[in-house]
Amino acid sequence: MRKVARFLLLPLLFFFIVAGVQPATAARYPTSMAALGDSITQATDVCCWYGNHPAQSWSTGNGRFDGITSHYERLLQLQPDIAGKNFNNSRSGAKASDLPRQAQAAVSQGAEYVTILIGANDVCTSSISGMTEVETFREHVNNALQTLDRMRPRPQVFVSSIPNIYQLWSVLKDNEVARLVWSAAQICQSMLASTNTPEMRQQVLDREIAFNAVLEQTCVQYKSCRTDGGAVFGYAFNANDVSRLDYFHPSLQGQANLAEVTWKAAW
Repeated sequence: MRKVARFLLLPLLFFFIVAGVQPATAARYPTSMAALGDSITQATDVCCWYGNHPAQSWSTGNGRFDGITSHYERLLQLQPDIAGKNFNNSRSGAKASDLPRQAQAAVSQGAEYVTILIGANDVCTSSISGMTEVETFREHVNNALQTLDRMRPRPQVFVSSIPNIYQLWSVLKDNEVARLVWSAAQICQSMLASTNTPEMRQQVLDREIAFNAVLEQTCVQYKSCRTDGGAVFGYAFNANDVSRLDYFHPSLQGQANLAEVTWKAAW
């Protein structure tokens, strides 16, 4: 009897292995996603005319012939069921304080995958004194991640580090047009003001490094959360990665590179 039972079980085992691997693999890909963040994720001033261009977003974008392969477009190739369920909850000008509200929107949308890129506006203020306090930043980020963690099923959450604002200044500080635009539009004066001393710029950089540490430390507390390990902050972007409209936001090339760097670190 044991030989007969073993003889019958082996074909069944082989069937489940062959038939079950592919569906199980496909099932791991999300069927909906949401992006949380600020104007970077809205692809503000990315190209050609001022304003938001969410179709060119590194996260949820679905623009054609733009050279950007977003997280959504990559997932669509792997999981066709995600089609049309790429919600962009980011908001231009948003700070970490807006993150819990955006997270709640992702909950109502039933997002199975969530990207977060926040913090540039917490460090880029009209003056150094206006920057968000580190513990306040931590509280808002943790509240948002708690909201997502209470979802059932829990979404896969990816948290990007903040792009290096000091590097932006280093790359374009000798560009007269960039300096003129920064001054006229009062862009990120905490870092980019022409009157800032090296010590002042270092103070802003230190705050950004502290924010990135908060993102890492908070994310690691949740099993369904993953960070980029500082990949975006450490990415050595150049002038071609920056918008020629405001000399601050990512260009089309910048969004494409942001999508590539973050995708390699994401789920």
